[in-house]
Amino acid sequence: MDKLDVFMKRMKKLGIDLRLASNFPWIYITHINGMAVKERFKADHGFTIGFIPIRPGQSFKFSDIGEIFALIRSYCLR
Repeated sequence: MDKLDVFMKRMKKLGIDLRLASNFPWIYITHINGMAVKERFKADHGFTIGFIPIRPGQSFKFSDIGEIFALIRSYCLR
């Protein structure tokens, strides 16, 4: 989960407030700067930012970092 912690800290330094929710093993972005995210990506319930490791020795995996930043940019420009 170190990758996710680093990502969240970097977004906070840039002034971007992200709220996440999880439904094992998916992690979703629910809000960006207070605005609810309505898009769906790689799941039926929300925009998937990544996946929680399900086995020992695995690490957190981002779904698609390019899509994640495109979503963040679209909400920050509103």
